[in-house]
This record gives sequence, structure tokens and C-alpha cells, in this order.
Amino acid sequence: MTDPARSFRGPLSGTVRGVKPTLGIGLVALSLVALPSPGLAVESAPSAGGPSAPTPTATWVGRVLAPVTARRQPNRRARAVTVVQPIAPLGRGATMLQVTGSRRDSAGTLWVRTKLPIRPNEVQGWIPADVMRFTKTPMRIQIDTSARRLDLFKGGRRIMRVPVAVGTAQNPTPTGRFAVAELIRTRTPGAFLGPVVFPLTAYSETLSDFAGGNGRAAIHGTSAPSSIGTRASHGCIRLFNRDIVALSRRVRPGTPVEIVP
Repeated sequence: MTDPARSFRGPLSGTVRGVKPTLGIGLVALSLVALPSPGLAVESAPSAGGPSAPTPTATWVGRVLAPVTARRQPNRRARAVTVVQPIAPLGRGATMLQVTGSRRDSAGTLWVRTKLPIRPNEVQGWIPADVMRFTKTPMRIQIDTSARRLDLFKGGRRIMRVPVAVGTAQNPTPTGRFAVAELIRTRTPGAFLGPVVFPLTAYSETLSDFAGGNGRAAIHGTSAPSSIGTRASHGCIRLFNRDIVALSRRVRPGTPVEIVP
């Protein structure tokens, strides 16, 4: 069995050296480098009302500091959605969640609503704010699957536009409002996934599993540059390797990702 701390046992397409690549969302075992804590500027503490909802120019991101239960409502007695660990499961970096709102309960405890990296797509949960450390990002990604392009915005201004490959008609890239869940460097620029992988909080709507993975979508590089600009994957978004490297210099987990048809 491969050591999970040294491999990406995710649902993305890929290959180990010498193994034929499988297109789309599947299983990959690669040697990884998990990034340290994301390089976002630490903000002053949110206002007394808590972190606000995302805007076109800024989004709050919460780093999970300890295992915590995400709940359906901002109440400790509310139904549990999932348990969130402080270490992200794929790259073993810090768990960073996009914040979409906040509220205080009747006891005065501050809760934040976050996007969760689980099925179904766009599921959210409420987490007590005292187990999170908050930062803010001005970055936002938009992916147009029809035009096959990715736009990166900073503070509402577009700073990057690059072509991408997306899912086929049979296994389309999921659409909706998601977030970057992790940032993983593979150490293998020639690998099928390229030098950088951004697992998302998005999952395939047509595949519950593929090649040992659970159908999770990601933005990543590619060893098949001729596929860029086409519908070629099982749901992932592929970039030229130079473009994914440029994106990785600007984007960190928690960044909003909107995928449109």
C-alpha cells in the first residue's frame, strides 16, 4: 500500500512514470509536495458580526485548526454534515475552507458557513469560528466550459485568461460555485497531471467513481497539450503546464471557483 502522506490517492486522472495515462477523473499515485500554510496576507480579525459573504473583490478563507463537526445550522445541537480535519486529505496540507457567511447563535457563539469538499456539489456547513483562523483573498476564478477558457480575477479585475480542456459531453465538467480545496505540487512536470494540481470542492455529476477515485474534479496541468481547447477529460479542467504554474503563484485554497456552462 502506498504511503498516503507521499502519494495523491485522489479521484483525478493521471499516471505514474511508465504507466499509460487515463483521461478524466480517476486514481493517481504521485510523489507530492504539500504546500505550507497558504501565502495569503493575514487580515485583522473580522468585524464583531463575523466574516462576511464573498464579494466580486474579496473572499474570507478559514484555516481549520482542530477536528470539528460541520453542522446544518449554526447550533451545536444541529444535525452533523461531516467532520472536518485540520489536515487536507490529498496533499496533507492545511485545510482551508471558503467562508460564505457568519452568524451568532442564541448563546453568542460565532459560527461561519463554509463550502465543504464533499458530495453533493455546493454543500455547505456551519463551523464554530473559534476553531478557525481567518485570512482574505482578492482572487476569484471563473471557468467557461463552452468557451474552454479560465479567467483569474484579482480585486474584480481580470489578470489572467488562458485556454483549457474540459469534460466530454458524456462526462461534463460540473458547473456551479465551488472553491479550491487544496494546492499540490507533483514534482513531476512531465506527469499526466502536470506540475500542479488544484483539487476542487466539485464532483462529477455522472461518475461516482473512476479508476479507484471518487469522481472529484480538479484544475491541473497536462502531458497532452494538444487536448487544450477541447472537450477531452472526464470532468477535470486541464491547463498548459506553463499556465498552471502561473496560476499556482497567485491562487491558494479557499479561492472561489465559478464554473459556467
